[in-house]
Amino acid sequence: MPKTIISEGKTTQEAIDNGLKELKVSKDKVDIKVLEEENKKSFFSILTPRVVKVELTLKENGKEEKRGREEQRREEKPKREYDHNMEDINEAKERVEKFLKDWLAQVDESLTYTIKIEDYTILVDITGQAAGLLIGYRGESLNAMQTILSTIANRNFNEKIKLILDIENYREKRAKILEELAEKVSKTVLKNGKSITLEPMSAYERKIIHTKLQDNTKVETYSIGEGDNRRVVIAKIKN
Repeated sequence: MPKTIISEGKTTQEAIDNGLKELKVSKDKVDIKVLEEENKKSFFSILTPRVVKVELTLKENGKEEKRGREEQRREEKPKREYDHNMEDINEAKERVEKFLKDWLAQVDESLTYTIKIEDYTILVDITGQAAGLLIGYRGESLNAMQTILSTIANRNFNEKIKLILDIENYREKRAKILEELAEKVSKTVLKNGKSITLEPMSAYERKIIHTKLQDNTKVETYSIGEGDNRRVVIAKIKN
């Protein structure tokens, strides 16, 4: 079985570095899983040392390639092919439209929507004074609602139909913010020489970070953590 150790540090990066030193290997030779996060700041935090725990597992036989930009792009790609059957797509569009018409009227009368098909994809856009309520904190409600609409669209179909929901052009605005963040953090990493771990993000948002920096020859990006706690690390490429 692959060798696994638990390493600790004051930050995620410090915990990873300590584990790598113990195993005497480079980062590309291990799989990383964050087990325990830094304590959130509170009155009692002064009594409790900040400790981060990570699990490092050696990759078997060194056969796995370094987790870099190419692997991240593969990781973020959809696992299923999308349906290009226009008859099914039109039927799915009608289902979603019926749901939106009934549901949005109950949420707020100011909300309106447009729905169309482009490149075999159902595009839904919602606008209105109460639209902010549907976006939620950093798009959490928007993503949840997209999942619901996608489930409605794909009901009883064998092949997946692609649906994208946007609210008040939020996705474009969020993408711009993340791209600017990626650039800013990469400059800080190059200046200080220390890796920086970003906050947890969805697969869609992590992909924006990876894509923005994929052509930067001085830094690399990779992901750590599991599920909702998965986050991007931006690190300086060592010569």
